[in-house]
Amino acid sequence: MWFLILVAFISLLVYLSIFKVNTYWTRKCVPQLTPLPLIGNMGSIILRKKEVSHITQDIYNSFPNSRYYGIIQFGNPLLYVRDLDLIKRITVKDFDQFSDHNSFIAENVDPLMRKNLFSLGGQEWRDMRATLSPSFTTSKIKTLFELLNDCAREFVAYFERAQEDLIQVEMKDISTRFTNDAIASVVFGFKCDSLKDRNNEFYSMGVMTEDNSGGLRFLLMGIFALFPFLQKLSKVDMIPGTVSKFFRRVVKETIYKREVEGFVRHDMINLLLEARKGVTAVEESDLAAPSEFSAVEESKSHHGKPKLELTDEDITAQAFIFFVGGFETTSSAMTFMSYELATNPDVQEKLQAEVDETLSECEGKLSYHALQRMKYLDMVVSETLRKWPPGYQLDRRCVKDYVVQPEKVHEKTFTIERGSKVIIPVMGIHYDPQYFPNPDRFDPERFSDENKVKIHPYSYLPFGSGPRNCIGARLVPFQTKLVLFHLLGKYRLVPTEKTVIPFELHKASFSQFSANGYWLGLEPRKDAPKL
Repeated sequence: MWFLILVAFISLLVYLSIFKVNTYWTRKCVPQLTPLPLIGNMGSIILRKKEVSHITQDIYNSFPNSRYYGIIQFGNPLLYVRDLDLIKRITVKDFDQFSDHNSFIAENVDPLMRKNLFSLGGQEWRDMRATLSPSFTTSKIKTLFELLNDCAREFVAYFERAQEDLIQVEMKDISTRFTNDAIASVVFGFKCDSLKDRNNEFYSMGVMTEDNSGGLRFLLMGIFALFPFLQKLSKVDMIPGTVSKFFRRVVKETIYKREVEGFVRHDMINLLLEARKGVTAVEESDLAAPSEFSAVEESKSHHGKPKLELTDEDITAQAFIFFVGGFETTSSAMTFMSYELATNPDVQEKLQAEVDETLSECEGKLSYHALQRMKYLDMVVSETLRKWPPGYQLDRRCVKDYVVQPEKVHEKTFTIERGSKVIIPVMGIHYDPQYFPNPDRFDPERFSDENKVKIHPYSYLPFGSGPRNCIGARLVPFQTKLVLFHLLGKYRLVPTEKTVIPFELHKASFSQFSANGYWLGLEPRKDAPKL
């Protein structure tokens, strides 16, 4: 009898606990999806019914008249914000109350993940961002132009040597190989040729870092996100030991060559070492808004005097996250842009006319300023990032109780509690017809001089918003422009019999990855400029 009473009592407590969590947003008078016990609103993701970014869009579209809405993620309440003015307040005006990411990396565990700029929070993040920001200004990126330009030209030269009428390629594969070589060069000062040497050490480490096809790493990430103390108890690193040892060794050897042997190379490690010495400076021109729409203006608050002394471990952590972030982000932008050009030949033809004109003006030798003057190229890159943003959603963690005042008749005042997770559904906003009419259409004209002034600045969020936007937001479009410029100068991108139109996103992937690959043809241009 007593055993049955105990079981009933425990069952009641469990039920009340689940009920309390699942009605969290309803009790705050915030609209929410009806959750299931334990898994909340994660059923579609668990069952792999749709790709995650499409699920984000579906939920976004379920609340067309709401400024915000709530969901339950395995017992954790998440507030999704879809109102652009509220997004501005959270990411910019009231940034100090939403200054951190939803990091799940425990203290003193997995230092490459814990110490990198993305994972840091509070004053640690502010000091690191102020220290690194001068290394990502326009003038600093300009110094990387020749290194990246060489990588792009060598990338195209590889296919020219084949001398074939049609070269069929899997675009994601060759884009990742270009990105690997570019990052190895501009971050670490290493020269790779991943198209020729397909299993070089840098590329192998990148694949190991990004390989989540088995799902184990994502499962661990989910568990640690819900129960951070488990990572501290288990001391399980999210980065494979082979990868972390490789990057520590590479950075250690590189720093030794620079500081002891006096070797100088204008790459990212050099910029980090300059930051460590406190010799980086911000030029006045870097504080101006970027001329291209695809770039993001860097917050002026990051350009104060650095307060942090970078250790070798700090430099390794930052170099690692630059590698990981660029490995996926730039290769995806390059892949999606290539696919859109191949399936929209009118856009490709117009862009190639601009490429030819630019080549003629600079007599076949591309310059940094010539690339930056290419308006239609910037329009194409901007539209690619609109349709295929690097992250389908942004996250922030509330670090101080924040009161949201009602603005509509059905709303009531409620408080976003300290520690709460706030999500900004980028994919939903980018595909909202009120901001981007006919959103499924690839239309670079949205970003023409005439039209881009009509775009609400907080409806376009490929690299985030406010002081916590992506520090590499200028570098990714820059690399994408460079490689596509050289590729389109020699080849037309065309569909082949293996091209799937439209492609189907992989339901088992947490990133936007095609289930059938991105197969395209490189067709040599007979009308290519003779320079």
